Amino acid sequence: MSDPLLRRAAELAEAFRARDPRTPVFPRIAVDELRRALGGPAPERGTAAEPVLEDLARAAEPGIVWSTGPRYFGFVIGGSLPVTTAADWLTSIWDQNAGIYATSPAASVVEEVAAQWLLDFLRLPRNSSVGFVTGGGTANFTCIAAARNHILRQVGWDVEAQGLQGAPRINVVLSEEAHVTILTALRMAGLGSTNAIRVRCDEQGRMIASELHKALQPLTRPVLVCAQAGNVNTGGFDPFTEVANAVHEHGGWVHVDGAFGLWARISPSLCPLTEGAELADSWSVDGHKWLNVPYDCGVAITAHPEAHMAAMGSSAAYIVAGQNQRDNFSFVPEFSRRARGFTVYAALKHLGRSGLCELVERCCARARHMAELLGRAANVTILNDVVLNQVLVRFRQNDEFTRAVIARVQQDGTCWLGGTTWHGMDAMRISISNWSTTEADIELSADAILRAAQHS
Repeated sequence: MSDPLLRRAAELAEAFRARDPRTPVFPRIAVDELRRALGGPAPERGTAAEPVLEDLARAAEPGIVWSTGPRYFGFVIGGSLPVTTAADWLTSIWDQNAGIYATSPAASVVEEVAAQWLLDFLRLPRNSSVGFVTGGGTANFTCIAAARNHILRQVGWDVEAQGLQGAPRINVVLSEEAHVTILTALRMAGLGSTNAIRVRCDEQGRMIASELHKALQPLTRPVLVCAQAGNVNTGGFDPFTEVANAVHEHGGWVHVDGAFGLWARISPSLCPLTEGAELADSWSVDGHKWLNVPYDCGVAITAHPEAHMAAMGSSAAYIVAGQNQRDNFSFVPEFSRRARGFTVYAALKHLGRSGLCELVERCCARARHMAELLGRAANVTILNDVVLNQVLVRFRQNDEFTRAVIARVQQDGTCWLGGTTWHGMDAMRISISNWSTTEADIELSADAILRAAQHS
């Protein structure tokens, strides 16, 4: 490598990746120490590039969470595969504006190819439109914006031209377990987060189909229903076939929030959990979860490309529109955007269908192993059916003690996980989605959790 700055960056990256595996997963530095190390008066004069890089690494690394490592279970965060990290470096070096074909032919074609591969792997309609966005939340917004366009146009209203003032009311129906990013997306789309009709769920957080039917009966078009593939606490799946059939009878749109759960469709053994999801009108999924690409990467998919492009597309005299070429900005909220397709392409080509299937199935097996090890203890209750990669744990059937165990585990540093509230009870939440997590990591982490639970 001839550029000394890039060579030094690679050395710093290698040193970070080779860190001692006993290093606490969550940093122990206090926030004030980080502020002192990174802060100070705004610089009046510039500093040479290499000292800036050295100072940044030295000051920031004590505050870096080892979420790329094998024992980070706090949220559904997948650590970057080596090939996707390398592809991300290339993406930065190339520094492409991936908005239109004219600003990056390679970024356009690679997203076109990656989109078709994703539709194939996820077993979704091949004529669907695909946009690469920042994450699941933005994917939800993009899909809801497309839904808004489609269902309002059905009743004679062009929302992109006329806006929402005076528009027919959209009846929004959600599971009571809908993820918070659905609520954010509804706010961004001008539909409001408190206007939605909420449908009751079962003990695993799955929408009850009969309750959905009751909610739909009095409603008139337009109707938007959001279902879920992978409950953020239990990993449960809504009954998609019944949901889709009921909603389509009302002329409505079904959106599936599948941030991590939709990846189950890659696996023959797990795909039955998602049966009927292909009948929906749109789907959101995260690449930086189970595909294990670097942040940021989400995917918005719709079965109605015209509505998708009408909601997101724009034009101006100076824009050179592609002719028989993909303009990526037609499917996402941004024009200037990172070329996210390069890392997705690298992951899909590196893993292939079989490798991605094995990765997903392995993480689910690790979750079952964790639940089995913890469930042997007399003071431990596993609250969910471990159907995917989520494990909900409660200690001594006591909220205060459960919270204390979570805090002790976080302080111990062997692994990192968080807490949640489930059906009014405090619980430990364990999410396993990292490609590098081994059985040994699970056993080491389970031992640390059980040690924390032995305190009186």
